[in-house]
Amino acid sequence: MCGRFSMAFTEQDLDARFDLDGGAGFEVRARYNVAPGQNAPVVVMREGRRRLEAFRWGLVPSWSGDDRSGARMINARSETARQSRAFAAAFSRRRCLVPASGFFEWRAETRSRKIPFHFHLKGLQPFAFAGLWEEWRPHVSDPPLFTFAILTTDANELVRPVHARMPVILAREHEAAWLDPGQTDPAALQDLLRPFPARDMERVQVSPLVNSPANDSPECIRPAPAQAGLFPD
Repeated sequence: MCGRFSMAFTEQDLDARFDLDGGAGFEVRARYNVAPGQNAPVVVMREGRRRLEAFRWGLVPSWSGDDRSGARMINARSETARQSRAFAAAFSRRRCLVPASGFFEWRAETRSRKIPFHFHLKGLQPFAFAGLWEEWRPHVSDPPLFTFAILTTDANELVRPVHARMPVILAREHEAAWLDPGQTDPAALQDLLRPFPARDMERVQVSPLVNSPANDSPECIRPAPAQAGLFPD
């Protein structure tokens, strides 16, 4: 699963990378430890335009009786999302890009000790997770709550020693197809959801500061002192 990620960019960075149409309408700041239940920028299509909006991480299906279900739906398995009651409608009609600079996974060394790692593209380039989004209202007349989930897939060779799953990082050339509301072919969409090539990524052990969602500073992604023997040569 993916339970934390970083988005260390400004609105100008995201505008240039994702060819946005219009301002965000909210403060966009660099984030170094985005956690479930927090708002994060996502790219959605609105009337044919790419817009940057702030959605809460943890998808709440439109039919849900309350918004607490979002805490369990931060991720959606790419292999089964289109058949899932919780995610099928969003997979078909409400897909988004989740801008990021990296994601975190923890390797369990003992029952009580886990080591955090930050995975990112070489050069710390911005990228996008494949996301799904929903609009939920407790009552018809209430303002909507917009939420999202991140799709996951099998881990590539770089992530696998730490975790068996990884978030779907879309190839840049596939982002437009993922966002396109006119793309309704399930097989074509499924083909976009592959493990990102390990050769284009880096893995860095980071500080335990990231363990707490209260910490959201550049120190969360800075390399920790190297420790020998963590991985085989």
